[in-house]
Amino acid sequence: MTTVEQQSLLVGREGAVATITINRPRRKNALDHPTWRLLHAALVDAGRDPEVRAVVLTGAEGDFCAGADLSGERPGHPLEAMRRVNEVALALHELPKPTIAKVRGVAVGAGWSLALACDLVAAAPDARFSQIFARRGLSLDCGGSWLLPRLVGMQQAKRLALFGDFVDAPEARSLGLVTWVREDPELDGFVAEQAARLAAQPPVAIAQSKALLHEGVQASLREALENEARAQVVNFATEDAQAAKEAFLAKTTPVFTGRWAVRR
Repeated sequence: MTTVEQQSLLVGREGAVATITINRPRRKNALDHPTWRLLHAALVDAGRDPEVRAVVLTGAEGDFCAGADLSGERPGHPLEAMRRVNEVALALHELPKPTIAKVRGVAVGAGWSLALACDLVAAAPDARFSQIFARRGLSLDCGGSWLLPRLVGMQQAKRLALFGDFVDAPEARSLGLVTWVREDPELDGFVAEQAARLAAQPPVAIAQSKALLHEGVQASLREALENEARAQVVNFATEDAQAAKEAFLAKTTPVFTGRWAVRR
């Protein structure tokens, strides 16, 4: 496993799984302006790297992320600073590769929004979540106003946003905001196993399904069906579709490469 430290961010890769770790444990991994930039660059790089087929987002030393670091200097216009946050939210949500948030400790404010923007969330039982903005005299950001109603419905979204209460991992799972809860000693191994499973899936088809689910939330049935038809045509043009068919007939396990069957 190789790990490269980029100031307040750790970017490592084991096999086809990239792990991005927010590395500011003294601030409960709250993100200052340089770290927002590093996180955006790391997500863009992971999306472009053909060797990366799944991404894990986590925090160092016991906490996921305490949101934006409000204690530091705020360079430039506040709107420009918020647009940097927005760039990260979009890069994570639109990443054409499956993502897992691995959560210990606190995931609050923008930190929780980052976890929710991942495709799947695995949490330790002691993880604590809050849309804490109201307690700080602020409103939702980092995509929280878009993500929460789609995940839990409007009334629960309003409860979480207007009170800023903390919820534990079991309650978050009951609301559909956490995919799995695993005991702390098991969490690393469990997430590594799930990420490896995702990385072994057909990358083009997985990217298509992720995009279809995102788009389908706002599409009509007719639009969704047409989008699905176009996506399947793309899948038919990969070697993976043929490999899956041959493996099914031979009762073997397919190996997916993401390569195109159509050659110039």
